[in-house]
Amino acid sequence: MPLDDSQRYSRQIQLPEINVKGQEKLSRSTVLIAGAGGLGSLSALYLTAAGVGHVIIVDHDQVELSNLNRQLLHRESSIGRPKALSAAESLGRLNSSIQITPVQATLDQGNIDDLLKGVDLIVDGCDNYQTRQVINRACLSHGLPWIFGGVRGFNGMATSFVPGSFTCFECIIPDPEKSEPGQLNPIQGILGPTAGIIASIQAIEAVKLLVGMGSSLVNRLMHLSGLDMRITTSALTPNPDCRVCNPVRKKRTQKNDHPV
Repeated sequence: MPLDDSQRYSRQIQLPEINVKGQEKLSRSTVLIAGAGGLGSLSALYLTAAGVGHVIIVDHDQVELSNLNRQLLHRESSIGRPKALSAAESLGRLNSSIQITPVQATLDQGNIDDLLKGVDLIVDGCDNYQTRQVINRACLSHGLPWIFGGVRGFNGMATSFVPGSFTCFECIIPDPEKSEPGQLNPIQGILGPTAGIIASIQAIEAVKLLVGMGSSLVNRLMHLSGLDMRITTSALTPNPDCRVCNPVRKKRTQKNDHPV
């Protein structure tokens, strides 16, 4: 590892759970961040600072003044610019030793397979059900983990979905017509630090999964209640009627039960 990188990452290399081998794993990893908004901004900053070797940041939108209370990759001078490009410039100034790829596009069924080539993990920074549904199904298909985050007002939640670990996103929120956690309603608003806390948790989860350490939030949903500062977790159980992951579970079980 080059000397400058050893100095840059020295504080986390000192952690026995990471050390030099873990840092090398991070440097070989590729993470796709879906959205350069409140969640994506902070998770991208932390993962870039941590030395993830390739960060792909996908967003179709432009920076607006109302974004700046929470989307800390952007500045007043960024207003009107594509978020993906603004984010990539900020990340490049933070860490020039990694690869950063901005993608100015809407993440959908038409492009996600190409965007996932070489990707090890997805971090969710979306604000709508449909894009998360696309991510969920693509990750099940490709066998990739992804980290969900949702924020609203003073409250937030996070979990990790790893294919083969029972639950999927659509087990928890099966109906797109129902109000979903994390959907940003302009009427309700959001406090910036709420997004910051959830994005930081997403970044920790990403590092743990990439390095292979600790216990993740797989099959657990973490809830943040910011007004009374309570953090709780609840167990997640698979929906036996889930049309998305139940066939995957059955296929995997049948494969494992097949006589050798």
